[in-house]
Amino acid sequence: MYLLKLIFRNAFRHKLRTALTVLGIVIAVLAFGLLQTVIDAWYAGVEASSSARLITRNAISLVFPLPITYEDKIRRVPGVRTVSRSNWFGGIYIDKRNFFAQFAADAQPFFELYPEYRLRPEQMKAFMLDRKGCVVGRKLAQTYGWKLGDTIPLRGTIFPGNWEFVIRGIYEGAEAKTDESQFIFHWEYLNEYIKKTSPRRANQVGIYLVGIADSDRAAEISREIDAIFRNSLAETLTETEKAFALGFVSMVEAIVAAIRIVSFVIIVIIMAVMANTMAMSARERTAEYATLKALGFGPAYVQALIYGESLLICLCGGALGILATFPLVGGFGAAMVKLFPVFQFSWNTLAMQVGAVLVMAIVAAVVPALRASRVRIAQGLRAIG
Repeated sequence: MYLLKLIFRNAFRHKLRTALTVLGIVIAVLAFGLLQTVIDAWYAGVEASSSARLITRNAISLVFPLPITYEDKIRRVPGVRTVSRSNWFGGIYIDKRNFFAQFAADAQPFFELYPEYRLRPEQMKAFMLDRKGCVVGRKLAQTYGWKLGDTIPLRGTIFPGNWEFVIRGIYEGAEAKTDESQFIFHWEYLNEYIKKTSPRRANQVGIYLVGIADSDRAAEISREIDAIFRNSLAETLTETEKAFALGFVSMVEAIVAAIRIVSFVIIVIIMAVMANTMAMSARERTAEYATLKALGFGPAYVQALIYGESLLICLCGGALGILATFPLVGGFGAAMVKLFPVFQFSWNTLAMQVGAVLVMAIVAAVVPALRASRVRIAQGLRAIG
């Protein structure tokens, strides 16, 4: 009990220095948590992907479509359960800055493939009955203040023209990591319009979403699908949904790596600041440590004082930093919902913050504790007066 009392008094003996050190730790832990959450947001699509879903696209590039005739051939492959068409639309809502994912999809099989997109039965029925109907995610609807029955105008870029859609459903994610910012409408509506305006572009599919019965056979089924269309005018590349998502992340891998490095550099810098604080504190108390040794307290007791002080200061800063991370992540996620549809503070990031604080406390105290424990009584007492 007396040891804890000494640790507390030593830690707050120089209030200004301790306060500034705690503030530095708070900022470092806060920045570390935010940057790690940004990294998690980049990989959110990968984490949310299913091993029971495959993506079939043109082997050359996503830019090139596939014929609609491929659908029946893919469906006949043993192990394939469901197939849905999907085209990226890329329309503009009022202003170019209002970006969100828009997909023309074969509605019924699409929602069978994505059971994590929860849509009420009456809304699903209304969507299926309306050719111009669309379904939007909860976050997307909140961002723009949309509600059921609203007409949403989009200006086509890939598919030119002025389009109008009626919101017939607002889906919610089954989990926090589910993307709730997508805009989904009928593929048939898109294809009918293209037949009238650009007949040569009709009956073409951007990608096929393929649901399989056994995820362990994903590689085998992928090879079988690609083998069917080998040496055709439009060869295919089939991969798991996770591999498909990782392909997009790899485009910005250098940025993600830089963010990860910066997050750890911040911890290293504040660790050096904390080590300097502990070194100054230990040097100022050389005489006190010598007195304790003269009274019969061993080197282990002196080390415990220094380690305890370092741990107390780091825990104060770390706790405040972690608590501040929650509202910061919430606010940042709300402001950047267009860029990061899924932005949440994970338990993994929390564990990393706690680990960083503990490592910081131990590393910062190692050298001062060793030096203080080796101080000779006579040498230390000579510093008095």
